[in-house]
Amino acid sequence: MQDPEIDHAAVFRALPGMVALLTPELVYIDANEDFERLSGRTREELIGRYIFDVFPENPGDPAAAGMRETRESMLRAATTGERDTMALLRYDIEDPLRPGRWVEHFWSPVNAPVLGTDGKTTLIIHRVEEVTEFVRAFGGRVDDRGARVLEAELYTRARELQEVNERLRKAHAHEREVALTLQAAMLPPPRPVGHHRAAVRYQPALDALNVCGDWYDLVDLPDGGMAVAVGDVVGHGLAAACAMGQLRSALSAACRVADGPGPALEALGLYARFVEGAESATAVTTFIDWDDHTITYSCAGHPPPALLDPDGTVTFLDQATDPPLGARPEHVGRPQTSVPFAEGATLVLYTDGLIERRTEDIDRGLARLADSLVHHRHADPEPLADALLADLLPAEGNTDDTALVVLRL
Repeated sequence: MQDPEIDHAAVFRALPGMVALLTPELVYIDANEDFERLSGRTREELIGRYIFDVFPENPGDPAAAGMRETRESMLRAATTGERDTMALLRYDIEDPLRPGRWVEHFWSPVNAPVLGTDGKTTLIIHRVEEVTEFVRAFGGRVDDRGARVLEAELYTRARELQEVNERLRKAHAHEREVALTLQAAMLPPPRPVGHHRAAVRYQPALDALNVCGDWYDLVDLPDGGMAVAVGDVVGHGLAAACAMGQLRSALSAACRVADGPGPALEALGLYARFVEGAESATAVTTFIDWDDHTITYSCAGHPPPALLDPDGTVTFLDQATDPPLGARPEHVGRPQTSVPFAEGATLVLYTDGLIERRTEDIDRGLARLADSLVHHRHADPEPLADALLADLLPAEGNTDDTALVVLRL
């Protein structure tokens, strides 16, 4: 049976309750029938006009704050990309049939952003519940003094809710600031590596705080070589980032004193047993010998690095694989192996968010990565990193965190 075509414009017009669409500049571009009827404004009086030109604030009420609070709520929704629910609001409206006469109204507004493909707000949905009759109904059952007590109670509870929401917003903003600072400290850009060019990328999941358990590192070794590593702690958020920071620092130190990537990951696995949140973390590290043109690598439960030769051949370094960190109850050494590389080859390390999809086998993700590398094999590391993310991450946004290192050898 073929799905019937839906006239979404007709659905919008018929929606119960007051609903309007505005631009991020707070200009009306559409309104449903209930909005026109209950607000007392025609479609011609709304569309194309700034919201507070249509509904100015009551000049006879010096304590009125409805316009400021509504504007702030809408701009918050547009800026943060998140729904903003307002507390109970009193907003008087001028009677369209009797200019200069202002009618008391009580509203319960919600402002929700509509995001474009670039993640930016393109529209604001402004939904309003009219609760004036509810307030008046109570006022009709009690005397004037009781009605005023009720009104005061409603305002008090509404202001308390608004203050709680404001504290939550500030706490969320502070946590996000901490997260971004933590990310910058733990995942700095790579230092120059002689004439070898490198690019790094970090892409958090859509629902993350911009920090996660994915990490990368480039370490100068005492013998003149370089260690390149990526790893993945299960989960995302501040807890996963803290575990990630400990593992990243420990592996950086281990690489500088170990005889190779296998012993370095062996030491990291022992350390991971005592780090909260590091259970089943994965990592891969490569030691690059510039003089011998060899890569020695070891993998602890992690997707294999990819080596792109100048002729377009892609090889996955999967001959030294082992379980994730801390997975074995007993102490067992980690394997390592070496492969040669040609001048001008490209080494790519990444976390599973780049290739894995819940509905398919990992081999399909590896095949997509190989195809993308071949297609963009002549690109320098920076544009190549961007091309890999564009080709491999879902267009609707990634549901898993992703770290990526691209190094021209």
